[in-house]
Amino acid sequence: MEKTQSKYLEARGRDLVEGFGIRLFTVRVLDPEARVLEPARIADPKNDAISRCCVGASVARFTKLWSATQFALLRHKKDDVEREQLAKEISKDWSSVFERSINTLFLIEMINYPFEKGPLSPRFRGEHVLRRYPTGEERCIACKLCEAICPAQAITIEAEEREDGSCRTTSYDIDMTKCIYCGLCQEACPVDAIVEGPDFEFATETHEELLYHKEKLLENGDRWETEIAENLRSESLYR
Repeated sequence: MEKTQSKYLEARGRDLVEGFGIRLFTVRVLDPEARVLEPARIADPKNDAISRCCVGASVARFTKLWSATQFALLRHKKDDVEREQLAKEISKDWSSVFERSINTLFLIEMINYPFEKGPLSPRFRGEHVLRRYPTGEERCIACKLCEAICPAQAITIEAEEREDGSCRTTSYDIDMTKCIYCGLCQEACPVDAIVEGPDFEFATETHEELLYHKEKLLENGDRWETEIAENLRSESLYR
């Protein structure tokens, strides 16, 4: 090894000095037949002096040990917190599963549908209706905003102008098989004429029965006007 270092230093125009630290790269065979090794590299005396110093080495080892200890403590604390949270969530989940199983087993929360029905939210979006004013006049002013905003293109409106200058619809058709019940038509209407009512029991046997015309929509409005007006009043603070 010393001969190799001497040859390398002679090639660089230097002499081998006693105590002069030399580090070697990782041995790497360049030619399998010639077995030529990568040359050595001269170490920096300043850095080597610090690394050889017992105090510097002790400080470095203590710093690494302290950092590793802090990381281990923080990791252990984080794992404990995660375990506690997971245990709380699991206990809640199991309690809810047990409670639901008891209710289902003993039929505590069951209702006799369709003779008994559960509560509906005031914002429930069901079957469409066209509303009237208390005088009996139609609310729809044929602005066609609902037709324009419908993403499913389920609404088709035809209108004409009356003698008094107002505009009213001559036909108002909704293809309920296209409707996605997004409620945008209700939000766009400036006079609350088109509303999605509370009725959800309107299944039919044929496709044609789900093509609603103006008379059908007005009939639905007359049927559900009381419930719809109450729902709109309760929701007015949030609109």
